[in-house]
Amino acid sequence: MNIRRSRATLLLLIAALSGLVPTLAVHAQHDHQQGHRHDASSAAVANLQLDGTKKWSTDAPLRSGMAAIRAAFDADHPAIHAGRETDAQYAALADRIASQVDAIVASCKLPPQADANLHYVIADLMQSASLMRGEDPQRTRHDGAALVHGALDAYGRYFDDPGWKP
Repeated sequence: MNIRRSRATLLLLIAALSGLVPTLAVHAQHDHQQGHRHDASSAAVANLQLDGTKKWSTDAPLRSGMAAIRAAFDADHPAIHAGRETDAQYAALADRIASQVDAIVASCKLPPQADANLHYVIADLMQSASLMRGEDPQRTRHDGAALVHGALDAYGRYFDDPGWKP
């Protein structure tokens, strides 16, 4: 990523999305009636596109950062799913995710179109961190966790990461 361009683009995207998210009423929901599903259809990742018919390339910093986010989320997921995750645990998870996102943005160097698509994943991860810290009184911390789930799922569907497991 061209860091100056990427940071500016990322900040603009986050600013735009933070204004749109409440307006669009992004509702990530846990649907126990039809299995364990997270609906993030109005999330930023809904804008992702494939590179023609194939997934976008990745680099080592991106793969490493996303694996760390996945590991952090997977460690807390049972408590989140059971409704036992405390506010402090949500905040700690948000901090781990935000730290990895910062590292990804600072280190990865993707081609421009792959980078542009990655920004949708990054935007949802940053929004999820905000929600899990309780920064939006209209949304729950669980909504933030559901947004992480959707971002991780989208990353696997749109980015070529050989070590990624759905």
